[in-house]
Amino acid sequence: MYDIPCIIFAGGKSSRMGEDKSLLPFGKFETLCEFQLNKLQKLFKEVYISTKNPSKFNFKANFISDICDIYAPTCGFLSIYKTLHVEKFFILGVDIPFVDKEVIDKIILNDSDDFDATLAKTSNGIESLCGIYHKSLEKKFEQMLKEDNHKLRYMLKKSNTNTITCKDEKFLNLNEPHQYQKAKQLYDIIS
Repeated sequence: MYDIPCIIFAGGKSSRMGEDKSLLPFGKFETLCEFQLNKLQKLFKEVYISTKNPSKFNFKANFISDICDIYAPTCGFLSIYKTLHVEKFFILGVDIPFVDKEVIDKIILNDSDDFDATLAKTSNGIESLCGIYHKSLEKKFEQMLKEDNHKLRYMLKKSNTNTITCKDEKFLNLNEPHQYQKAKQLYDIIS
């Protein structure tokens, strides 16, 4: 098991989905968030859920509540830095259910303290919600919030970001209803 804390990002607006995607059923679990939590607790000693509203979940977990009201990852990152006080942490978006041990191992094994972040990369570019973030980025996130600029990929391009090439199929992102339906069908086939 990895000592580095793992955080599931589950605080987004889900506007394209039309309902809170973290609460959608997935596999044998009542929610996608529970599915991710169950998977990640087998790999990491500590798993947290970053969210605006922990009371929306009806299961026990370690939650990190957002410290600001905006719907942007910036808020989640700053909340993590202020809560955990660690040198680095692993994050995974709640809506990327097929990221598995192979991907996580590859990212963790290729990370070092020389980097600001080590993140998955696919043919779509950097997967900014799958990888390791270091404390060295905390000030940049504070500046982003101050400037009301939440372009995460832009900030990562201007930082010492290590990217690890991963298979595209591991990164089916559930933003819209048709993607969610496709993911459920895929999951039924592979499990």
